Amino acid sequence: MTVAAVILAANPDVALADADGVARVRRIADAAWSGGALPIVVVARDPHGAVSAALAGAPVTITEPPPDEGGLAARICHGSDVARTLVSETDAVFVWPVSMPWVGPETVTSLIEAHGTYPDAILTPAYHDTVGWPRLLPLAHLEALRTMSVESSPDEPLVGLAVSGVPERSFELGDPGTVTDGETPRIGLPPYEGPRQPTSGHVHEWGDALGSEAALP
Repeated sequence: MTVAAVILAANPDVALADADGVARVRRIADAAWSGGALPIVVVARDPHGAVSAALAGAPVTITEPPPDEGGLAARICHGSDVARTLVSETDAVFVWPVSMPWVGPETVTSLIEAHGTYPDAILTPAYHDTVGWPRLLPLAHLEALRTMSVESSPDEPLVGLAVSGVPERSFELGDPGTVTDGETPRIGLPPYEGPRQPTSGHVHEWGDALGSEAALP
């Protein structure tokens, strides 16, 4: 099981905007890598090479977006195709708008873990019942996504999949960065709380073994 990150960065100004001292696109790439996403594909317009410079040394692949008429669904599909070319075992991708730089790597790890338990579902992080980003998309649904052309925001193609019957699950991960974009400075984020329970659904009963041993004669 390999889960890639597809960072949607068609607007280079947004990609290069400051995120606590680094470019947003670089902060996202570092969080994705630290959380276990592989490979990392940045779908970016980069007419002057500034996005590439911001990502220098990071384990990423940069690719130009497809023509605009394909909409955001086409950008997601293109990034996913590149990811599968790089790592053939890729079976899901994080759809990650470059406007969301504050997501913690723990959220990436939690969603990868949940994908092992719910391999067919679109997975979304939530913070205080508000769903956020990135969304984990199983590539089994990629062909259905190719039929969609939605222009307004990255979530609408995925919402369309859910409406068509693709299962979707949301997890309270206690990460305010999943619902707060880069226009809010990092110091202005609500507190990080962490997941309420394991995303895999399995709860370890850490004291049971010790309790059983203590009961033995």
